[in-house]
Amino acid sequence: MPRPSLYQRHARFLPGCEAAIDLGQGGTPLVKSRRIGAEAGIPDLRFKLEQLNPTGSYKDRFAGLAVGLARAEGHAACVATSSGNTGAALAAFCARAGMGCALYVSENAPQGKLEQMLAYGADVYRVARFTIDAAESGRISETLEREAAARGMQLFITAYAVSPGPMEGIKTLAYEIAEDAPEVADIFLPVGGGGLFVATGRGFDDLVSAGERARPPRLHAVQPVGNDTVATPLREGAAKARPVDTATTISGLGVGYILDGDEVVARARASGGRGYVIDEDRVRAVQRRLAQEEGLLVEPAGAVAVAGALDAAARGELAGDGPVVCVLTGHGFKDPATLQAMGAEPGARLIDRAAIPATFPGAGGAR
Repeated sequence: MPRPSLYQRHARFLPGCEAAIDLGQGGTPLVKSRRIGAEAGIPDLRFKLEQLNPTGSYKDRFAGLAVGLARAEGHAACVATSSGNTGAALAAFCARAGMGCALYVSENAPQGKLEQMLAYGADVYRVARFTIDAAESGRISETLEREAAARGMQLFITAYAVSPGPMEGIKTLAYEIAEDAPEVADIFLPVGGGGLFVATGRGFDDLVSAGERARPPRLHAVQPVGNDTVATPLREGAAKARPVDTATTISGLGVGYILDGDEVVARARASGGRGYVIDEDRVRAVQRRLAQEEGLLVEPAGAVAVAGALDAAARGELAGDGPVVCVLTGHGFKDPATLQAMGAEPGARLIDRAAIPATFPGAGGAR
């Protein structure tokens, strides 16, 4: 008997999901930390491994529904903006659906993500200053929305402010966390435009409305220092997010204009969550630790939530009343340049046969 798709498993919360395309997305593991949590004084730290989705990020939950709905409406192609992972996901699902795919991406999207989009057959256009300059990014988005509307098409962006229907697919992440860790107390989420955060909050709202939870867990927003649109406003008691000129090099989290940011602030505060701003060197150090201490290979954005949880622990801001979950959003293979910088050695060492015994673990010559 065929396995029910992600959307079929949660159809009671996802009206219209029968149009969605299934590539096996969702159902990602929630695994307990073996070293990082214990060393930080977080006894039950868990990682939601979203990098194990088909194209390597949580954006597949969005793309399966987005492309399915577009196909059902008779569209021959999809148009979207992306800093990398949305584009890769949409390109894959468009290929599956036999549809064209035009992607307008961040000027500084990593080469690995560009190559992934192109490999799926998408048309990819890097747009100068997009996602970097807040005002220019807004104008670019308006231009794309206008041109898409003129052709009877929807522009896909992973934000409720632009693509509310397909964003409902990301709510499934909350349902899965609740199934695997019903007692979850805190969830740390990276925030760029804020769509992931809002979808997770709305997913828990569904469970509360259905009587399956008394209240949502505390939802914490974590951002790199060069894209602090919501974290400091949360700390300072502001009611809304703020636009910034993006300076971060953390791919996927450089969204300085306001998309779902205001709702992030409201949801975080209502849940008892906080905002955390993390230095990029710290993010990359945590990325390295995840690989070398936990065996989990993520891109820098995938390490941001963990860096936030460690910061919260160091500040004494965790109540310790239940599991702490960090969402690891994207696979390390998407950003080859960061992988090259992670190893202690400049590269794999070439040796001859006579040197083999000395390189064995414990022999003195190996790491």
